[in-house]
Amino acid sequence: MVKVLIADDHSMVREAWALLLSRDQRLSIVATCENGEQAISLCREIIPDVVLMDINMAPVNGIEATRAIREFSTEIKIIGISVHTDLPYLNALMLAGANGYVTKNSPAEEMIKAILLVVEGEKYFCKEIADIQKKGE
Repeated sequence: MVKVLIADDHSMVREAWALLLSRDQRLSIVATCENGEQAISLCREIIPDVVLMDINMAPVNGIEATRAIREFSTEIKIIGISVHTDLPYLNALMLAGANGYVTKNSPAEEMIKAILLVVEGEKYFCKEIADIQKKGE
């Protein structure tokens, strides 16, 4: 079973992702938190397989938290989640060490696919981001 931590500063978003993802028997939501500081601490404590990391959080944002987690673990997979489709956000998160990026517009099935693929060692970009990248080429 894949252990998932959800880090997002909006409680409704955390609850919705937890509810939707917990329906898949391959996934276990082991914790949720509201900022990057908590995400870093929980990653040290419970060592999840995957973190769903919102980018815009305070006092520590998702990019900073990803960078900090990478300092003590390359095993924990990190998927950025955001409303932003701007490539600078994506690039900053990937440079910090993330394994994928999924927008909050993506359906639950796509998030599940992303989780399962990054656990296998692949990078994952949701369809919305992939389409934007193709247009930019």
